[in-house]
Amino acid sequence: MSLPDSATASSADATVPAEAVAPLMRGLAVLRQLTDAGGTLSLSGLERATGLARSTVDRITATLARMGYVRLDGRDAVLTPRLMELGNAYLAALRLPALLDAHADALADELDESVSLAVGDRDGIRFIHQATRRRAMSLSFRIGDLLPAERTAPGPLFATEWTPADWQRWRERRAADPADHGFPAVPPRTDALGADFEAYAERARVDGWALDDQLIEPGLVAVSVPVRDPRTGRVACVASVVSHTSRHTATDLRDTLLPRLRATVTAMEAELRGRPPAGTPAPPSGLAAWTGASKQELGREFIESLARGLTVLTAFGEGRAELTLTEVARATGLARATARRALITYEHLGYVEAHGRTFALTPRVLSLGFPPLSHTSLAEIASPHLAELAGRVDESASLAVPAGHSGAEIQYTARVATRRIMSANITLGTRLPAYPTSMGRVLLADIPEAARAVRDLAPLTPHTVTDPAAFARLLTEVRNQGYALVDEELEEGLRSIAVPVRDRTGRVVAAVNVAMHTTRRTAEQCVTEILPELYRTASRIEGELRTAGRFSRVPLA
Repeated sequence: MSLPDSATASSADATVPAEAVAPLMRGLAVLRQLTDAGGTLSLSGLERATGLARSTVDRITATLARMGYVRLDGRDAVLTPRLMELGNAYLAALRLPALLDAHADALADELDESVSLAVGDRDGIRFIHQATRRRAMSLSFRIGDLLPAERTAPGPLFATEWTPADWQRWRERRAADPADHGFPAVPPRTDALGADFEAYAERARVDGWALDDQLIEPGLVAVSVPVRDPRTGRVACVASVVSHTSRHTATDLRDTLLPRLRATVTAMEAELRGRPPAGTPAPPSGLAAWTGASKQELGREFIESLARGLTVLTAFGEGRAELTLTEVARATGLARATARRALITYEHLGYVEAHGRTFALTPRVLSLGFPPLSHTSLAEIASPHLAELAGRVDESASLAVPAGHSGAEIQYTARVATRRIMSANITLGTRLPAYPTSMGRVLLADIPEAARAVRDLAPLTPHTVTDPAAFARLLTEVRNQGYALVDEELEEGLRSIAVPVRDRTGRVVAAVNVAMHTTRRTAEQCVTEILPELYRTASRIEGELRTAGRFSRVPLA
């Protein structure tokens, strides 16, 4: 079995505790390999990468698919956004993104530069928030990416608090991996990079800030300031402004942007001082009963110990940063012995730390799929669900979002067409007026009447509704009934039905529809046969959108 990454080598090489759960360790290795491969890897590729038998890989991926963490697509295993609930548990327990991301976003807008928040992970750093700029020359770091401390601006600030054992681990890692192959998020380094890191860290301790002058790759520069926990005085996270040399030199970052970064960090620390008290442990989730039922249904293809082990991570969250064994068992519905073995396994692999009688998640939990999934778009979330919908109803299915800010047009961003001689010929990126389309009406119905950008209701067919008062009544009906059915208003012979897709706030951000020729189903059949399937599809898309969008931005187009 391959090691999780270079930063975990020391723990992975240590003697495996007798009570560790072997199936859980194998399942975590599969998730890590899928993460390092960008989220998709063939089953045979997983077999080679992990060293596991093919039958074991098949059982692990079948179990992960049952949990909704993996989708099996032919011979490939594909990570799904639902897996992000594990990383979300860590980020919610940490609470720093929720408390500080607005400050980081505001600074990014003010400076027109990328701003990031990072936490230390042994001798590396991991990003927990990214406020990036949309430019041709953009930055590709993702939430959860692991970088070697010596090649970053945050790294020396975390190193100011390292113990002698931490420094020794760093030296051993550098000797064992001189090219940084254990850090796939960064290009390989030369031997010269990071050579003076100890002096770099001492300078950061004296200055209270640090610079990255093209340590990761040519052209990339950053300046960082630590955000300290007011209760302990220790570094809680590090805020960085990141740019490239065509906009700022490292010296320019220090001279012009460092003062604004320091002011923002002061505001962040004030936010930490005012944070409310911790919450209470979560009520029982029922996941233990679900895993038992899945085992009954799937038999030996479902690895119950893997599924139950993964549910332990979801016991943590906002107000539940540290839990006792009893609290973990209660939150998951697992027996204490089962929860204990899972926690022993996670502690051995570096995903959990023990603090006396309590346990806490570590940043390494973000390595379980979060980096590639944090860049997932709404279209990527929707596409497999649209394929399932099209297969169930034997009709074309699409997803559209508003085009621009006016709401007058819709844009198709995901679509699965059926194989028919006669079908709607629409390609991705197509824009259509919103008013005569089912998806457009679903989107317009969520906009207050005074803000709707619908003025010229041109008659595209004899059936197109063109009277403004009648159209306004139609949108009220759509909003009240939760769907839109359009008959031959965009094109004669075309009938479509659509439902909304809502984000975490309840706002309608997209619509899903099924379109067909009027001879294939009546309007009544669309409501009785197609509408329930549309609702089911929209619900699944919304579930993954809520998970993916909790701590990262999901592009809608």
